[in-house]
Formats: sequence, structure tokens, C-alpha cells
Amino acid sequence: EMQVVESGGGLVQPGGSLRLSCVASGFAIGSTDMSWVRQAPGKGPEWVSTVETGSYRTDYADSVKGRFTISRLNSKNTLYLQMNNLSVADTAMYYCRPGGKTWSINPRGIWGQGTQVTVSS
Repeated sequence: EMQVVESGGGLVQPGGSLRLSCVASGFAIGSTDMSWVRQAPGKGPEWVSTVETGSYRTDYADSVKGRFTISRLNSKNTLYLQMNNLSVADTAMYYCRPGGKTWSINPRGIWGQGTQVTVSS
């Protein structure tokens, strides 16, 4: 059974930082592209970032480029998202998903419970 469990979210002030973690089971995180997706209340899923399986090439949405960093630790089967200089617009539920940019926002496939990030004064 393939599963993902996200953690690390919380309440943070504008300009603050958080690091999200995603622990996978049932599949090897190093054997597939991995992405972070976020969803605000009443809105559809928004792709945030991807790290490729072989090249370790990374890609980011324009809205987070220069502020967020995606990484993985294959030995622990864990994906990370370091988020710096957070703004109110970053408030959303964050999800870890296997697959690249186009697949990550597809409603099909694996979804975890997500971890809530709230940026507020």
C-alpha cells in the first residue's frame, strides 16, 4: 500500500520560516519524481515544486521561486520543503505527491492528509 504522511506545518508570522516533511511508505521516494502541492480553502490544488528522481533537478512555481527549497533524503524515504520569507498568500494545506508538475494537481492518485500552513500576524 502506497502512502504519504505530511508534517511540519503551523502558525507563523509574515516573513517567518517553516520546514515541511513527507514520509512515504509502500514505494521508494528515490524511484519517482516528487512534488509539493497546496490548496487554499475554496480553491483548487496549486503546484508548488518538483524534484526529479534521477537528475535531482528541481523546479518551482513563480510565486515561491527564491523562497522555497525542495529536497529529499532517500535513505529515510522523506521529502522536505523549506519555506522562507512566508507571506499571507502562502496560507494553505500542503500535500506531498509522487509525480511531476502536471500529474501533481490531478485528483487521481495518492493523497495524504496534508499539513496546514497559516501565515498571519
